[in-house]
Amino acid sequence: MAILVFVMLSALAILSAMEGSSAVEYSVTNTAANTPLGARFDTDIGAQYTREAMNAATTFIWGIFQQNNPSDRKSVERVSLFIDDMDGVAYASNNEIHVSARYIQGYTGDVKTEFTGVLYHEMTHIWQWNGNGQTPGGLIEGIADFVRLKAGYAPSHWVKAGQGDRWDQGYDVTARFLDYCDGLRSGTFVAELNKKMRDGYSDGFFQELLGKSVNELWTDYKAKYSN
Repeated sequence: MAILVFVMLSALAILSAMEGSSAVEYSVTNTAANTPLGARFDTDIGAQYTREAMNAATTFIWGIFQQNNPSDRKSVERVSLFIDDMDGVAYASNNEIHVSARYIQGYTGDVKTEFTGVLYHEMTHIWQWNGNGQTPGGLIEGIADFVRLKAGYAPSHWVKAGQGDRWDQGYDVTARFLDYCDGLRSGTFVAELNKKMRDGYSDGFFQELLGKSVNELWTDYKAKYSN
């Protein structure tokens, strides 16, 4: 009976998160649709899949951040994604995500999987707290790649665990380090760190949550994978 009750409560929690996610509106606009660069998005990915992936990413991110209540989250009613003729890969700003049509068109592998990984990274920027602008950029990008990693969309070219020069180097380097830290706190570290970054930021958050300074943790991390 106790197991059945737990399963029912877990299902209700997941359903609640899904309902909350569906309350957010998602729009997709291919501004490069009439160019050869924008054609691959329409043929290989598509707007419908993108909206579904945005919704799934939101639910997943809320789960990673343990944001079970609307009061725990940013107040975002609409997320708009644009496929643009631009350099680079993608960026997020003001509840908008802009993805490079040039990158999509020139990608030589499984473009749908790669696009989904980029989407999870950028959707994390929509929902994560940034310490009112005080959080180091490397950590912000590392958390976004951490979410991409946990979602199963880490590409093969990422660094391996233990590689990198600094804990706040950003992106895959910091994501691997955060994954190590998350394991030290039974999978709750990144969620707790994000909560602390709602109003500000301090490197001391690592000490508060894990009992060691971030530099000590980085040393331990490097030593673990030294071989």
